[in-house]
Amino acid sequence: MFCVSVEFVHTEVECFFDNRRLAAWADVLFLCCLPSQIPKVCVDLRSHLAKHCLVYSFTSAIPVTRLAKLLGHDYILKPKYDVVSCDTVDVWLSCSHVASALADPLLIEASCPLTMKGGISLGLNWVCAVLYILLNICTSASLGSSEALLLIKSIFKEKCGDTVQLNAHSFINSSYASSLLSDEPFPWISLMDAQIRETPLLCFLSSSKSVQQCLSAAYKSQMETPAK
Repeated sequence: MFCVSVEFVHTEVECFFDNRRLAAWADVLFLCCLPSQIPKVCVDLRSHLAKHCLVYSFTSAIPVTRLAKLLGHDYILKPKYDVVSCDTVDVWLSCSHVASALADPLLIEASCPLTMKGGISLGLNWVCAVLYILLNICTSASLGSSEALLLIKSIFKEKCGDTVQLNAHSFINSSYASSLLSDEPFPWISLMDAQIRETPLLCFLSSSKSVQQCLSAAYKSQMETPAK
């Protein structure tokens, strides 16, 4: 589950062989195992995950609600893929190493959320959940709502300027947003709700193709910028 590819050994990535120890240490945990292995893995992880540890599950056969019960933990992000046939599906076979794939312009384009250029799309619910995660990070750092919004909008600023008009009403219900003070943090957002319910952010993004395009542009810009 937690083996590290040989190509990353030189980066001093630490390899854990104890799921409990890893769970207690991690801020973000990627769950990559067969569905048949999930019950045993969840037993190992249960009660060892910090409240704000994000579990990103690649186990597509296990619903996020079921996974939350098994883990006793609800801060989980599970991608839900939409797949269509297309002529560019072979792009996924163009690189055999992760490091090379992360720098390949064609793969960056194909992996971009909200596009179907590689035959796979993550959809708006996943995008909303990611943005809510960013908002929760700001909340856990006790940032006021105005500062949190500025930080999130800065993601779009390079490619879209000030065209993305995000405000408190974009993220939370109107009654709460109207009473939220600028120096008051946003409430903690449930990732479960963000993935299975119609949220204010989902409504906002669904109604704005321009914001969706800005999200795609921001993703590609971040992926194409070499890490410092």
